[in-house]
Amino acid sequence: MPAGVPWPTYLKMFTASLLAMFAGSQVVHRYYLPDLTIPEIPPKPGELKTELLGLKERQHKPQTSQE
Repeated sequence: MPAGVPWPTYLKMFTASLLAMFAGSQVVHRYYLPDLTIPEIPPKPGELKTELLGLKERQHKPQTSQE
């Protein structure tokens, strides 16, 4: 009895948490759509684009004060 919990309850909770972890990772994988292709020739330094879309625009916008 791990942690003072009966085995059936422990196994149910373990299974539920494992399924929730797999479901969450699948949702994140489908949302970000990673490029899993492996190029035959590795990219040269500076060619690999790893920036988030829209991040540069948000960083470079001038901030205006509301005063």
